[in-house]
Amino acid sequence: MATTEFDVIRPEFDAYIGDIVYATMVTVDGKHRPRARVLIPVWEVVDGHPVGWLATYRTPVKEAHLAGNPNTTFSYWNRKQNSVHIDATADWIPLEDLDTRQYVWDMYQRTSPQGAGYPLGQFWHGIQDPKLHILKLEPWRIQVIRGRDLRSILWRAPAVETVS
Repeated sequence: MATTEFDVIRPEFDAYIGDIVYATMVTVDGKHRPRARVLIPVWEVVDGHPVGWLATYRTPVKEAHLAGNPNTTFSYWNRKQNSVHIDATADWIPLEDLDTRQYVWDMYQRTSPQGAGYPLGQFWHGIQDPKLHILKLEPWRIQVIRGRDLRSILWRAPAVETVS
C-alpha cells in the first residue's frame, strides 16, 4: 500500500521508533560506497509532514558524504521484525542559528513524540557548544513494515518522484 498522507503510517511510525530508538544512518562517499553509523534522531510532524532532527558530531566523513550527496537513509529494526526505513535529505543547521539549536536541544530533552531522545548535555555543553551540530532531515520516502505479517505501507512526500 502507498500513500502521500503521513497520518496513515504515523501510528506505527511512532510506535516502532519509540520502541527501537536507535537508527542506522547510511550515507555514501564520492565513489558511491555506503557508510553506516548508529544514531538517535528525533522526529516530529509539521503541517502534516514528518521532519527529523539529528544532534551529532560533524565528523570529516559525515561532512564529506553529505556535501557530495545530501541523501541519507535511516533504518530502524527490532527482533519482532518491525521496521521503519526513512529516505531523507539532510541539511546542516548553521552554528549561529541558536533558536533552532535550542528547539532541537529541548526536543531531545523532553524526547520526541515517539519517546526517542536523551539529554544532550551528556555529550555537549549547551547549544553554543561548537562540537554540537544539528542536521535537519526532510523525508521524501518512508516505509513501515509490520513484522508479524510483513505488511508494508509506503509513504511518499507529495509531488516527489522517486524510484522504489
